[in-house]
Amino acid sequence: MKPSGILFDWGGVFTVGTFDGRVVRNTARRFGLDEERVARVYFAEVRRLELGEWGLARFWTYFAEALGVEAPYSEFEALFLASVAPRRGMYEVLAAIPAEVVVGLLSNNYPVISDFLRAGEGFDRFDAVFFSNEEGLKKPDTRAFEVALERMGLPADEVLFVDDHPDNIAAAEDLGFMTHRFEATEPFVRELERRGLRLPAAPNRP
Repeated sequence: MKPSGILFDWGGVFTVGTFDGRVVRNTARRFGLDEERVARVYFAEVRRLELGEWGLARFWTYFAEALGVEAPYSEFEALFLASVAPRRGMYEVLAAIPAEVVVGLLSNNYPVISDFLRAGEGFDRFDAVFFSNEEGLKKPDTRAFEVALERMGLPADEVLFVDDHPDNIAAAEDLGFMTHRFEATEPFVRELERRGLRLPAAPNRP
């Protein structure tokens, strides 16, 4: 079935690798720490960022204390933003999606990053946006998908949901979405073509 809308995840789809993994790796390198330890501390409380319970400065207070490091918040914010690694080919795909297709973004995201994305490349192509930190709920919560659909103005069975995480794909399938588990740009373009949605020009970058 040709989709009337496409609902995208952000991290792992429009980024190369996961954003969280890059933050952990960059923090470990910056302070000369064991990456596994940094990951344990980071993921223990990152949900508070995703749900908007903490701002990034509050998270850094916790993170720095738990890791036993000292650095100003401004340094961590710069490291955080530098951990975004755009997947250029997917931004080309986004720009090439026909105007009649409704495009949504459903992202478990963070303060600072959500503002960064709004000001960035290609964001004006999204017709509907759901950032977990602004809504107080996150995927795979059913309500997150329902709110995204309300903003897109489409039923689930007319929307292709694109995400790299299997739990989110499973939740979307239970709600009746068409789904594509994202791994790379070219297979996604082929999936669109298979569903009858041909782009004017195929992207040629990863």
